[in-house]
Amino acid sequence: MPKKPLPLTKATARHLWLTAQRLDTREPFGGGPEATAKAVAHLGYVQIDTINVIERCHHHILWSRIPEYRREHLRQAQSVEKSVFEYWTHALAYVPSSDYRFFARAMRTYPEKERAWFKGVQPEDLRKVMRLVRKDGALSIRDITDDELREKDHAWASRKPSRRALQLAFFTGALTVSARTGMLKTYDLTERHFGWDKRPKPASESETVTYLLDRALTAQGIVSLDSICHLDAPRKPAIRQLIERRVRKGELVPLAIEDAGKVEHWVRPALLEQEHVEPTLTHVLSPFDPLIIQRKRLKFFFGYDHLFEAYVPKEKRVLGYFALPVLIGDKIVAALDIKADRANKKLLMQKWTWVGDGKAKAHKKLVEEELHRFAQFQFAEPSP
Repeated sequence: MPKKPLPLTKATARHLWLTAQRLDTREPFGGGPEATAKAVAHLGYVQIDTINVIERCHHHILWSRIPEYRREHLRQAQSVEKSVFEYWTHALAYVPSSDYRFFARAMRTYPEKERAWFKGVQPEDLRKVMRLVRKDGALSIRDITDDELREKDHAWASRKPSRRALQLAFFTGALTVSARTGMLKTYDLTERHFGWDKRPKPASESETVTYLLDRALTAQGIVSLDSICHLDAPRKPAIRQLIERRVRKGELVPLAIEDAGKVEHWVRPALLEQEHVEPTLTHVLSPFDPLIIQRKRLKFFFGYDHLFEAYVPKEKRVLGYFALPVLIGDKIVAALDIKADRANKKLLMQKWTWVGDGKAKAHKKLVEEELHRFAQFQFAEPSP
């Protein structure tokens, strides 16, 4: 292993990241329902979000890597096979059920954290929802009809006290989301849903740090402290110590990526040794896609600064309300603000912005072909 960081061009670094993200081949996980669990396991998590102006991001992310993906495949993975579950990573996400123990400690310590969101949950509200689930089985907030409505204490809050009680029971691990229809969640006792006598033993902090590093290496290929610890800065010292140990053992190679300055990157030797083909595929990506979500990393590797403007006043938007980045090969060439007209089964183009090296003459046909494929998926079945 080199004692000094190995020089690497930014183009090669991009290719390695796209390979790790499985965006360089059309069917990296195969087809059928089993591909969904494979994709979530490889990516580590698939983010969930409420915005529904176009396909919900968790379905969009999976479709980008599974051409024959259907929404019922995710329902099957969550509710039938139970190979994925919902919990918080840097945001609410689908996570492999085999990784449950790495989140169990956060569940156990959750009540100790000063979370203003749950300060209004009364003990009797929590006892009520737990009693109902134990007695009547899995339920959603719509099944609870006897709440005494309260004034909202937050714009995103509900007047139903049971809603926040269900959320608290979810975050502490007492309940899990056993099914989801759009944003309507059905909760069940965690042990009953998974068929466990008791929940898995929480991983130690050392095991969790190892898990986070390995998860990032698998999904990102080339990693930095920021990319591993996205919105989790307190773990950076422990992650760095683990990286340094692996470098000494020859299990990681330090990189000096072109124009990276003082930002350090690392890669597994095996990824450098693989034969790589230059990416050629076209992808219309969700703004919550793992390739896009870390904006600083995206800008460095691709020279593209994505703007998420859903919460920006209309007159100040540059790319549009919910712009979707377009990847062709290893370049981001456009951002498309699209709205789904579900009644007429059409995609409405709100705004088309060429970025970087993107040009209508060179790229428009490729983008339109991918939009046609996306429309077929978007309107193939009712969007839950």
